[in-house]
Amino acid sequence: MRRLASFFAALNPGLRWFALSALLGAASVFGYAPCYLFPLPILTLAAQAWLWHRALNAYHAVALGFGFGLGFFLTGTSWIYVSMHDFGGMAWPVAGLATMIFCGYFALLPAAAGWLFKFPVVRDGVRFAVVLPAAWTLTEWTRGWTFTGFPWLALGYSQSPYGPLSGFAPLLGVYGVSLVAAASAGVLFHLALGLWASRRFSRVALTQVAVLIILWCSGFGLQHVAWTARAGEPVAVSLVQGNIKQDMKWRPEWVQASLERYLSLTLATRGQLILLPETALPMFRNEVPAEYFEALASHARANGGDLLLGIPEVIEERGHPRYYNAVISLGTHPSQTYRKYHLVPFGDYFPHWGVLTWIMSALDIPMSDFARGEPYQQPILANGQRIAVDICYEDAFGEEIIRQLPQATMLANFTNDAWWGESWASDQHVQIAQMRAQETGRYMLRATNTGVTAIINERGYIAAAAPQHTVTILEGHAQGFTGSTPYVQWANWPMLAFCFAVLAVPLARRLRDVRKLTAQQ
Repeated sequence: MRRLASFFAALNPGLRWFALSALLGAASVFGYAPCYLFPLPILTLAAQAWLWHRALNAYHAVALGFGFGLGFFLTGTSWIYVSMHDFGGMAWPVAGLATMIFCGYFALLPAAAGWLFKFPVVRDGVRFAVVLPAAWTLTEWTRGWTFTGFPWLALGYSQSPYGPLSGFAPLLGVYGVSLVAAASAGVLFHLALGLWASRRFSRVALTQVAVLIILWCSGFGLQHVAWTARAGEPVAVSLVQGNIKQDMKWRPEWVQASLERYLSLTLATRGQLILLPETALPMFRNEVPAEYFEALASHARANGGDLLLGIPEVIEERGHPRYYNAVISLGTHPSQTYRKYHLVPFGDYFPHWGVLTWIMSALDIPMSDFARGEPYQQPILANGQRIAVDICYEDAFGEEIIRQLPQATMLANFTNDAWWGESWASDQHVQIAQMRAQETGRYMLRATNTGVTAIINERGYIAAAAPQHTVTILEGHAQGFTGSTPYVQWANWPMLAFCFAVLAVPLARRLRDVRKLTAQQ
């Protein structure tokens, strides 16, 4: 700590505050999985609000926000370098530069939050309790759709499932939880600021304490509301984790070994609903021998149920082949198919985005030119349940998951997180799935290649999980649910309406003042 203090003291004031912002951003990551220190991101955002409050002007606030974002994303998404260099075949200097560009781009959004925080002409109480959370939440929402979206590590995810504020998830979704968490940070800082200045509890301070208590107690109470109802009896499920290393998965010499491993694991399952992960079979559907599929289907029927597995497809459409990342069902019900809709740039397909196209020639990613499935697909009927399927990164988009609800009684994510090695990305990904379970009031089943393979209940808690990076079968039970949470019905619209309304008033005031000043001149 002394060395760190000496380092900060040696910096000039501008760099000192920038470095402190970056340090706060980096520390925020420990509030997410696997640490689950849910109060930490709220405290670091409150500290960042103090830095913004001390900023000399809006431009200074932008720089501090950029520092916070840079520290946050470089620490929280360093696994991007792992996927590009270790498994994408990109040279380390290029992978490092690409990671820096990626993180720097998304750091612009916390910078924008700093500008919005400093720009409006409002009282400090309103600035911290209302403007800060609205600005922060809107920048997170913007990150969720810009360039196909990167909603990873939104503030709301840090509260799932243990934080009381996650009780707002069925009402407002993850961004609504971000809004309440950011409001808590703003009120907390303003409370501390007032106490530091006056050295006593004033009426305003008591009001702020009351607001914090109401927010957190309301969230805790909402966690115990039964938004959805049980449908039928619990289903015995088997989630197969093949643990095929990513650098071996697509090699021709490993194809037969992969087929044999997944067949032997499947034949050892006891569940009525069996799930195999994304691209479990490293070959196109039409290349798999018919007797192999029949062996899988026969075992599922013998167990009295169905099997769902991830597999790539190639389909001739208008004389041209189109490739899909798909999940198919086998067993007692007729075979059905789900095709991945939300594709990841440079992972599922190669977009042409100006200077970023150089990445195309630097990466060596198998199965990276998929076509997009239909945006609205029906749940897969399996073993009496209607399964809302999503593949890999799709579960990060709550507003897309709810397209299959309320028809679906259960959620299932099929993924291959081997791309991220042994980083924290897999743990962060399972926390995203926990939030989806809370938003929808549904069980979430996660079938993964290397982990985290898990059964998550309707309240977002992990009912059972397999150890990562092992060849195993996770056996357990999952309960179907019916009904709609408010978030399923209204998606992000209430949150967006509030945030835009909140920011419109001070911005309108500022524009009015600018017009008056111009008229006087």
